[in-house]
Parts: sequence; C-alpha cells; structure tokens
Amino acid sequence: MNHIGFDNDKYVKLQSQNIRDRISQFGGKLYLEFGGKLFDDYHASRVLPGFQPDSKVRMLLEMKDEAEIVIAISADDIERSKRRGDLGITYDEDTLRLIDAFRGIGLFIGSVVITHYRGQSIADKFKKRLETLGIPVYLHYIIPDYPANIPLIVSEEGFGRNEYIETSRSLVVVTAPGPGSGKMATCLSQLYHENKRGVQAGYAKFETFPIWNLPLKHPVNLAYEAATADLDDVNMIDPFHLEAYGVTTVNYNRDVEIFPVLEAMFRQIYGASPYKSPTDMGVNMAGYCISDDEACREASRQEIIRRYYAAACQVRQGLSDPAEVRKIELLMNSMGIGPADRAVVAPALQRAEETGNPAMALELPDGTIITGKTTSLLGAASACLLNALKYLAGIDKKHLLLPPGIIEPIQHLKVEHLGNHNPRLHTDELLIALSICGVTNPMAGYAIDQLEKLRGCEAHSSVILSHVDLDLFKKIGVNLSCEPRYQAKKLYHK
Repeated sequence: MNHIGFDNDKYVKLQSQNIRDRISQFGGKLYLEFGGKLFDDYHASRVLPGFQPDSKVRMLLEMKDEAEIVIAISADDIERSKRRGDLGITYDEDTLRLIDAFRGIGLFIGSVVITHYRGQSIADKFKKRLETLGIPVYLHYIIPDYPANIPLIVSEEGFGRNEYIETSRSLVVVTAPGPGSGKMATCLSQLYHENKRGVQAGYAKFETFPIWNLPLKHPVNLAYEAATADLDDVNMIDPFHLEAYGVTTVNYNRDVEIFPVLEAMFRQIYGASPYKSPTDMGVNMAGYCISDDEACREASRQEIIRRYYAAACQVRQGLSDPAEVRKIELLMNSMGIGPADRAVVAPALQRAEETGNPAMALELPDGTIITGKTTSLLGAASACLLNALKYLAGIDKKHLLLPPGIIEPIQHLKVEHLGNHNPRLHTDELLIALSICGVTNPMAGYAIDQLEKLRGCEAHSSVILSHVDLDLFKKIGVNLSCEPRYQAKKLYHK
C-alpha cells in the first residue's frame, strides 16, 4: 500500500525560491547543472511517495520567463549510438524528444551543445540536422588531461577553444539525455567566457539524490545507491562541508572527488571560490518536504528490492554484471531485508508452485493480493491484470468479461497469420479486447476505467515477462518485479 510521504506543492514552492536566491547570489545569472531526469522522474516518485514525476518541470514552469534550456550531448555518445535504458532510444533521438517536450509545455530551448567534439562526422550530421530545424548548435572540444590540468583547462587553449553559447535568460538550465554528457564542463566553460566578457555569472548543481540533509544510511539515500549500482556511485559524508561548518551532510563520491578541482577552477575564473563544499553547490530542497519519514523509508526499501530483482534479471539476460547484484545484496543485508520482503513475492511463487506454470501477484491499494495463473487463453500477467480490474470494479471473478469466442479469433490471428508461437493474450491485447467488448458490455468498460487505481501498486511475476508486458505495466504505473528465470528453457527469448 502506498502512503503519501512527500509534500509536492511545498517542494515546488521551496525549490523555485531557492534557485531564485542562488541567481541573486551571483548577480543575476546562474548556470544550473541539472542532474537526473527532468521529465518522468519515476524513481523519485517511488521512493518519495507523493513526489510527482513532473515536479522538476513544474518548478521550472514557475520560473519559465527567467529560464532557458541548453541540452548537452556528447559527440562520443552520438558516434556510439548510445541508448537510454528506460526508453530504448538513442541519445540524439532523445535530444529531439526533449526539445519537443520542453517546447510543448512552454519552456524556451536556447540551444544544443555537442561536447567531446573532435570532428566526428556523425556529430557533424546531427549538428546540420538540428540547424536545419532552426536550433542553434555549439561545439565544445576535448581538453587534454581534463580535469587534472587546470592551467590548461582554464585558458584560451582549454575552455577558450569552446564556442561561447549565446544565452538570454537569468537562469540557464544545462541538461542532457543521460550521464557523462559534459554538463558540468559546459557550465564551467560558460563561466570562463562570461568572466572574459565582464558578465557576472554563477554555477550551481541540482541533483535530487542523494538527499544531502538525510542520514547517510537513510533508505532513500540507499535506494539511490541501488539505482546507480552500475555506475559505482557511493554515498558518503561530505568531508569538505564537515570541515568548513562542522555539519554532517551527504553527497556522493564523484562530486566529493572532483570538488578540489572545481574549487581550483573557480579560483582561476573568479579569483576566489564561492563554495566551500560540494554540498554548498547544490540547491536541492527535497529533504525539507518529507511529510512522513516512515512512508518514505518503506517505499525505499521496496525500491531496493525491486532493483535487486531487476539487476538479477539483467544478469540472467546477459545484459549486466553480477557485481551489480552483489552490491544491492550488500545494501539489503545492511538494512536487514531480503528479496522475499515484498508482500507480492510469496503469493506469486505459491501460485506458480500450485499450478506448475508461471503466475503473478498484485497488491491493490487496500492491501488485497490478487493473483493470476497461466491458462490456455491468457498469460499469467494478463490473467492477474484482468482479475485485479474485476475486483476493483466489483465484478464477480467468475463472470466472463472476455468469452472464449472473443479471445480465440485473436489467438488465431497471432498464430496462423502473424507467426507467433504463444497463443495466449499479452496484457496489451487483453486491454484492447476488453475495450472492444466495452462497446456492447458496459461492465467491460467499467473494468477498463479501474486502470488508474493500479498506479503505484506492487506486483511480482514468477518468471521474466515479455517486453510487451513489462512496458504495459510501466505505462499504467505498476511497480513490477520478476524472478530471474524464463518460462521456457530456450536460448533465444523474444
């Protein structure tokens, strides 16, 4: 059950005001490095129940007349066709998606900067494509020995070689399709060029996690470590902040390690550093908006277990390193929790054992556990989803919303004409069939109307589900985990 633990309205108000204060601190212009996801931050909404996935965008909309967006994308990532793991699209495609998304809500896209540029032809093609679409594009180059060789970096042969990004607003948000895109270097390069032009400008960083004013081992912060197990990020006490102020705060290893370098760069650019610690650089106010600490702790524990299952499935599929699973196991051990500490795990496994086939369990908002088994007509995920919708709609589970006469023609189409080996309906096919039945059967339509009530619910499958089913549960907001095993003993699984 999902209890609200975060005051989203308070967050939007406090966050926008804190950024305005930081703009004033630097004389009216701020380059804000935006870490994590601006859109669709579902990790934050899972570990901070009540946090809306579009909260950061809402905060920017509070400042839309003051803000412009610069999107940084690495030429190396364009060349490698690097993809976003959650969306499955390349970083260059995601750059176009982000531009459309920002424009669609009324935020001003100033430009795109291609970082790590060294004449890659595919980056040149992407630059031309953007310019044809009317988007200004700037090039930032590889700087030898970055970030160690500070005299070179902060010179005409370092940042000075980069093209100066023309900006017009007081808040310049630098974001990117993913990590390693060069956001920080873009901000620092701009500070160098602004200083040469006699323009006062500052830098700050907006990272939601780890939350600096929560304890180091708070489950919310540990959930961030689980989420970044593949990046080797580790939460740690900020030693610079502790030394400067005698106050314990939390940051992560990469920011702590790079801070002495940043401090030296600031001194080269400004003559003095405006910050005494990595924590000083941040503007995140999320820690002040937790309204129910225990709700956030429990949500984070569940997130860590889900991350464990996700990593184990990735290893089973040959897509990940077993070290990621071991890291998350260590986190769970430190918290005294295990994979079975999810209310939906035992019912799913018990149902699978009883039937000898894949099964699934889903926990509804009132705590009721609904299960689904594999049948000749429906896969376990589809059966569980249908059973949950019927329960929420108050429809007797024995009532046939989808008679075999409706399902069988779809199965015939799948097997005889589309070449599928599995005749059972996937979850998306189930919902389409249910929607069609709703034309003549109001109860089917009423069952479909219950989908929104599943958002935030927990579910577990006894086997790895197909991409179709995984995507469907993600779209409707169900927090799903799977056992790291396949239904069939085959080498190839589509």
